[in-house]
Amino acid sequence: MKRQRIWVALGALIVVVGLGGLFGYQQLQPADDGSPRGGPVELPSTQGDFSLTQLDDDQIAVLFFGFTYCPDVCPMSMAVMRQVMQGLDEEQQRRVVPVMVSVDPERDTIERLTEYVGYFGEDFIGATGSQAQLEELADRYGVVWRRVETPESAMEYTIDHSSSLYLVDRDGTILQRVLYSPAPHALRSALENELGG
Repeated sequence: MKRQRIWVALGALIVVVGLGGLFGYQQLQPADDGSPRGGPVELPSTQGDFSLTQLDDDQIAVLFFGFTYCPDVCPMSMAVMRQVMQGLDEEQQRRVVPVMVSVDPERDTIERLTEYVGYFGEDFIGATGSQAQLEELADRYGVVWRRVETPESAMEYTIDHSSSLYLVDRDGTILQRVLYSPAPHALRSALENELGG
């Protein structure tokens, strides 16, 4: 009888853990059909108030959503952007504007972003905004993220987030969505396609 109660309790625990995991997974899914709509991006940035409308008609922004305390995906994505930028000729470089949008406004001040994006190149822009601004923007771009408390760490929390790159024009039209890769080939190919190279 005691053994049976243990198995019942263990079974209940597995169900609770499973449901918790399912809830967490659902929280990381876009609320709609998952198709990013894009649209305007207007945020405080390392170069003053940033807006996609500041782009020239022939320019493309490469948007990445992340945070400066990210240990792996963010610096890798930024390094890939830098590598691809360095492989472009001067005219192509003028037409590409790399922008990192921080989803950690609590820690990522403009000063912190200035230091961070400066590691990758003087043409890189760092931007962030209020929680409400970021949630609205992320919803339109199909970006998902959540804060994860890490009380055992000196950082106190980290952020789980999606990691695609978005090639957009001055109207916020998503020209291409490039899935995360530690190699530059996908981004290079997407940019060459959009730049006509």
